[in-house]
Amino acid sequence: MTAQKRDARAADASLVRGDPPAITGAGMTAFATADDRSLLDLLLVAAERALDDADRDPADVDSVHVGNMAAEAFNRRSGLANALVGGLGMTGVTARRVENTSASGASAFQSAVAAVASGRSERALAVGGEKMSAADTATATEIISRITHDREYEQGVTLPSFGGLAAAAYLRETDADRRDLARVAVKNHVNAYANEYAQFNKRIDVADVLASPSVASPLRLYDCCPTSNGAAAVVVEAGPAATDDPVTVAACESATGTHAVADRTDPLEIDSVRIAGERAYDAAGFGADAVDLACIHDAFTILEWLEMEELGLAPEGRAWERTRDGLTDLDGELPVNPGGGLKARGHPLGATGISQVIELVWQLRGDLPDERAVDGASRGLAVNVAGFGNNAVCTLLEGDA
Repeated sequence: MTAQKRDARAADASLVRGDPPAITGAGMTAFATADDRSLLDLLLVAAERALDDADRDPADVDSVHVGNMAAEAFNRRSGLANALVGGLGMTGVTARRVENTSASGASAFQSAVAAVASGRSERALAVGGEKMSAADTATATEIISRITHDREYEQGVTLPSFGGLAAAAYLRETDADRRDLARVAVKNHVNAYANEYAQFNKRIDVADVLASPSVASPLRLYDCCPTSNGAAAVVVEAGPAATDDPVTVAACESATGTHAVADRTDPLEIDSVRIAGERAYDAAGFGADAVDLACIHDAFTILEWLEMEELGLAPEGRAWERTRDGLTDLDGELPVNPGGGLKARGHPLGATGISQVIELVWQLRGDLPDERAVDGASRGLAVNVAGFGNNAVCTLLEGDA
């Protein structure tokens, strides 16, 4: 990296550190397998709930950032940002849609944070959503498969295929066993059980995971996130205008990895996650050891372990031990995916990154009932991943607990 680029990055980081933006409102719809509402209606509900939570009117917002991956393919819908601001009765605002495959939500949030941190916006609204049930299973599979590199797509390689290959390699190279991997899904279903917004309010056990249909060996159905419908939104404000809100954005950084997974020297390394995490820790001024809870992009159970290790939340090749020992449980040393994660809360592609931020906000504000609250949490991490690590966005939030 050149000295000029280092100076520019340092200036950006100091801007966030010196006057961190605050999240003053958060709202979302329940994530669901089916929903009669349109994608636009879902976005409007989430946006209105976030504005109500912030005690703001639509007229108070000056920029809108909409995260969505595939409205054209799933819903035959374009112009989402314009339709959303029109539905909210906004005029004169800056509005744009942000697309970054399955990390579209966090990328829209990053765009909102950057607008506020730079001074271009005093108050920004980040909204993400997807309505995936509008397409049948075969069509949805085809849409999602297009995330992969052209060479991989032509060979019929899918994201579950990558997950299965990574899981097999991890189990082969470490002392983890198949039951340990199943425990990730069990934990996240336990966490989602008390989450009214989660798609699956259903407890499962290891036997259930191992008995579910095979998807990409050794991964089974209960190792994989579902297709989902839903939306999520947050209001981000300039620090001086939001001094009553205790949750601030310590950092929000992103990075790309290789597009073709086959180009990676190690199939168990996800450079985008590692680099985004390093940048976020550097910008925030604290590291992994200061994080009290984490929302990890567990599209497949194996990704929870791989991403924890890339982010320094577990030693290399040892994340499985933390799961087995209960350290990632809700009452553990470092709770991971306290809202159920993608696995059980659901994964409406454009909404996921913002729903992770909302989970952290609710935890750090102390808004949640005791049965699903992380006691004393003051710093939280979220990572939202595009594809199988093609791109990643890492966010660090701080509260007053």
